[in-house]
Amino acid sequence: MTPDEMAPDTGTAASSATRLDYLEKLGDELRRLGLSARLSVPRDGAPSLHVMNPAASVLTENILVERGEDGWWYWWSWAERIASADDVGAAAARVAAVLAVD
Repeated sequence: MTPDEMAPDTGTAASSATRLDYLEKLGDELRRLGLSARLSVPRDGAPSLHVMNPAASVLTENILVERGEDGWWYWWSWAERIASADDVGAAAARVAAVLAVD
């Protein structure tokens, strides 16, 4: 399921706050793992988390969080699920593995 196929978001303030909360939690965990993470909140779009491996700055990714019929999920920029937003540890581990120098 891609973000376009998910249940429509009403765009409410509560929904935006939930996105920010989930992204901030993931950012905290990724920083704990040694990655750089910066929240991006555009005026006309959904917030995202810009993640970079400081040891190799070309290794970057923008992570999204969206709600579907089966809950909130973290998503890669290429519209593939990473992990449930309720499992921040699993999401952070997967992002760290993809952005690893090895």
